[in-house]
Amino acid sequence: MTDKKIIAVVGATGSQGGGLVRAILADPEGPFTVRALTRSADSAAAKEFAAQGAEVVEADLDDEASLRKAFDGAYGAFVVTNFWVQRTPEEEKARTRAEMELAQAAAAARAAKDAGLEHVVWSTLEDTRPHFERLGSELPTLLETYKVPHFDAKGEANEFFTELGVPTTFLQTTFYYESFLLGQGPHRDENGQLVLTNPMADQKMSLIASEDIGRTAFGIFRRGADFIGKTVSIAGTHATGDELAAKFTDVLGEKVVYRPQTHHEVRAAGFPGADEIANMYQFYSDASEYFVGVRDLDLVRELNPQLRSLDSWLREHKSEIPLG
Repeated sequence: MTDKKIIAVVGATGSQGGGLVRAILADPEGPFTVRALTRSADSAAAKEFAAQGAEVVEADLDDEASLRKAFDGAYGAFVVTNFWVQRTPEEEKARTRAEMELAQAAAAARAAKDAGLEHVVWSTLEDTRPHFERLGSELPTLLETYKVPHFDAKGEANEFFTELGVPTTFLQTTFYYESFLLGQGPHRDENGQLVLTNPMADQKMSLIASEDIGRTAFGIFRRGADFIGKTVSIAGTHATGDELAAKFTDVLGEKVVYRPQTHHEVRAAGFPGADEIANMYQFYSDASEYFVGVRDLDLVRELNPQLRSLDSWLREHKSEIPLG
């Protein structure tokens, strides 16, 4: 038996949850022990965590009873939902991704309330709609009611935790550095020039390494009551498109030019999710003053002294950046 407080980590084998699991395991003298929640305890990542001393428990956000059981006896929980999770055609027909996230967040909030958890960190994002309305921005409505569904549904889901009185910290995340490994970094134009086309106009955007989301959540759990009922908005770097291009130039050793697309051009590209991606970037650019302004890098570094700058992350991952 141990007197350490149990932190139940939803999505423990994912990027955000995995960062928190590793942070707790790396602090064996600290106040917490970790219960890693996963849909499959037989996965390689789950087995690795078990070998390192984590308690691994099978649970599914679509199965509230499994969540309630997994939260039993825990002090706190980290809750994250995955809008972009791979789904079957039948699942896509049954409900939208926003409906899925709302149902999962509601189930997690009820399970946390029923289990009597003392601290939940809910990984969330802004509801963009009030910001666009305030700014007078014009852009398409998606899924009948949303502007950026993967933002708006998470922001909407905050109410589940609030209305139930769950002691919660709302951890607002942002654009992952890892997105630059998935086609959102520089690419060669028809003349062979490396260009960065992210549609940010001349505004700053906020970015973070996904591992640092979990590490910052760990810092929040360590501070406990200081952050219950609070919103903490995080980033590891703020940069304009020109500044991003300069960072890529420095790391790649080849000139990268910032040549931003317009939001209309992104929507017209027609790839799956183009409207949503365009709307997301329009939020980043139209609401940049707000979005960057609430993400206080000094506070994030206080909570997470290992916070990665984009420069150091790019140096580590430069060989993985696709430039085609």
